[in-house]
Amino acid sequence: MFRLFYYLSPKQRFITIHNLRRAFPEKSGDEIIATAKGVYRTLGIVAADFFDIPSLTKDNISDLVDVQGLEHLEKALEKNRGVLMFGAHFGNWELGAAAMPIISKPLAVVIYRPLDNSILDNLVLWVRSSTGNTPIRKDHAMRQMLRSLKRNEILGILIDQNMAWQEGVFVDFFGRPACTTNGLAHLALHTEAPVIPAYVVRLENGKYRLFFKEEMAVIRTGNDDTDILVNTQNFTRVIEDTVREYPDQWFWIHQRWKTKPWQAAKTHAKEGAANK
Repeated sequence: MFRLFYYLSPKQRFITIHNLRRAFPEKSGDEIIATAKGVYRTLGIVAADFFDIPSLTKDNISDLVDVQGLEHLEKALEKNRGVLMFGAHFGNWELGAAAMPIISKPLAVVIYRPLDNSILDNLVLWVRSSTGNTPIRKDHAMRQMLRSLKRNEILGILIDQNMAWQEGVFVDFFGRPACTTNGLAHLALHTEAPVIPAYVVRLENGKYRLFFKEEMAVIRTGNDDTDILVNTQNFTRVIEDTVREYPDQWFWIHQRWKTKPWQAAKTHAKEGAANK
């Protein structure tokens, strides 16, 4: 079905191919098209796997997912400050989140946004919480997030989506300024919770590998604006490096660079003129 969508949804296909061409100018047209089709294949697999998530248990999880770097997460949890775990819409992000309570401990999933259809929203919530995770609505998240970290729990945050200019900072992503959430950097600086990158890769044999990387250093210079920008850039660079290694497993269909720097500059200029 998703391969069919590739041909029947020209707008999304154009976005995908355009993004790939800008990110990989060295690739041939045939390579770009092959990667674009692989993106749709990945999305189809994620959708198909989604409704198998409630059947995951300790007895069968190893049939589908193996783990690398779990010691990094365990070491971070020993600090008793909670863990800020970040990733992207990459590989099978839904499966990775669902596997966490089985492999280690439950996630408090921060990025949840209610769907417009209440029936579908309830179904998605049920699947996402079926292995023990706690989805937290974005618009009511901060207090719950801080409490979760104080209980030494894990917050899972995806940081690869386009943000409105008021909600993020512009950092380099594949050579272009991308408005990126500054929430992860704010939390890291405010709580001193360790920051761990994590992602799930689909392997050639159809299984998945869940990677936990080493704790990242959080830059603290005392200048809040600089620290937010530098740390967000460092976090984003990890996402880019991962996507470069497996380009067909990221969500290229998304308008990641939709928000432009001039939009923020123009608004600030108007506000400055109004205050004179």
